[in-house]
Amino acid sequence: SPRNLGIERFYDEVIAGMEQQLRSRGMQVLLQVVNSLEDELESYRRWAGSDKVMGVLMVDLVEDDPRAAVIDSLGLPAVILGEPQTQGHQAVVSLDNYRAMADAVRQLASLGHTRIGRVSGPAPLLHTQARGQAMGDVFASDGLTGESFEGDYSSASGGEGTRELLLGDEPPTAIIYYNDVMALAGLDVAHELGVAVPEELSLLAWDDSTLCLLASPHLSAMTHDVHQLGMLAADSLLALLDGHSTTTQI
Repeated sequence: SPRNLGIERFYDEVIAGMEQQLRSRGMQVLLQVVNSLEDELESYRRWAGSDKVMGVLMVDLVEDDPRAAVIDSLGLPAVILGEPQTQGHQAVVSLDNYRAMADAVRQLASLGHTRIGRVSGPAPLLHTQARGQAMGDVFASDGLTGESFEGDYSSASGGEGTRELLLGDEPPTAIIYYNDVMALAGLDVAHELGVAVPEELSLLAWDDSTLCLLASPHLSAMTHDVHQLGMLAADSLLALLDGHSTTTQI
């Protein structure tokens, strides 16, 4: 959602990493904010008719995503930032969200948590589905339980999801959030409901940020070098422009 773009550190860091690598070739990143999928596809069509856009980075894949096929038909070189099973002749930088979630759940279980909640991103996103599958698999294999709430990465959905989970019949003792903004909202709701963090409730944000350090208490967070991710995406795009297709696993 365009309204969430300004609070998502992930995109800021990706763009910064890309800019660092592209600068040596006299290129820069163009960011176009749109309101719908059709607007996004129209941007690709417009860019394909211009001599100013050399290639695109596609992120946040969804089920039956039409974008790759449209980009292919337009002849635009593209790098896809997505899941390991992503296919196509475009360059791919893949992120293993399944393994990351499985590791996170097992880490919480090792601390004694058996009821683990989740405030996720939108369900159609492939990385939401991969993380959900991992959580379900670990729950089944390790005898854990927990409920999920579908958020949209906004503060409001983080607060709403936390309230619903904590007021349920079997409230969790740990909650995993898909970004730092929702986790911070969850911390506020826990304080409001009189649930002590971390004594009674552990909170884990998916992406680390300064916001997690400024929270009281500090929020635990999963972290990866998103700036480097942007650098790898730019390197893959440059390789594609030079006639080489690449797949990079992170």
